[in-house]
Amino acid sequence: MWEMKEVRELKVGRYVNIDDEPCKIISISTSKPGKHGSAKASLDAASIFTGSKKSLNCPVSTKVPVPVIDKRKGQVLSLQGDEVQIMDLETFETFSMKINEDHESVLEDGAEIMYLVAMGRQKLM
Repeated sequence: MWEMKEVRELKVGRYVNIDDEPCKIISISTSKPGKHGSAKASLDAASIFTGSKKSLNCPVSTKVPVPVIDKRKGQVLSLQGDEVQIMDLETFETFSMKINEDHESVLEDGAEIMYLVAMGRQKLM
């Protein structure tokens, strides 16, 4: 799920959808409008799921999709290798997800964790 915003409305640290991948904006630079054209923007971003670098170059008036990022709390029910079973603390729904490589904290049974939901995918915080 996403909404459309103009490139001039985006800020560093927010999210943008580049190549159907939700990305966190690392830097934005804009050029001044020229004699025959509009101002251009150059965005550098990193995918929140894979960490790969993405870039976007377009006029500042271009509308781009911005993903709706849902931050949720969950409780760890069990650990099985590189997967964790989580119960959402709002809906009490249980599901399994892979533990991402960049996850830093130690997971224990019964611990509360934060996770992201964006475009039908999930990631531990």
